[in-house]
Amino acid sequence: MRLTPFLMFTGQAQAAMDFYLSLFPEARITEIERYGPAGPGAEGTVLKARFELGGHSLLCIDSPPVHAFGFTPSISLFIDCDDEAQLRRLFDGLVEGGQVLMPVDAYPFSRLYGWVQDRFGVSWQLNLP
Repeated sequence: MRLTPFLMFTGQAQAAMDFYLSLFPEARITEIERYGPAGPGAEGTVLKARFELGGHSLLCIDSPPVHAFGFTPSISLFIDCDDEAQLRRLFDGLVEGGQVLMPVDAYPFSRLYGWVQDRFGVSWQLNLP
């Protein structure tokens, strides 16, 4: 069995992957299929893609139907960072165009932690254990 986070975008999947790949060293797209002229999504948008961040696989799509929902902070991608510099670099990059949900600080549950929602609505919790 393998658990894989699945991110559903509406026309922004490629931009989101490019953004994430710019922030995570050794990140890469491992598989991508695009909609053709027959649809149902807009031609060239992401039918299905698999990409890796930190050695972990994620899936994403551009959903052709517009839904009445988006991402919610109640589900996050949680990263245990290797050091403070990595945590702060990821936090500063991910929050660009997004919003801070909890600023980087020491909390009773973590010596250093920050929580952001990125410009695409995806929530990231960054932790220094």
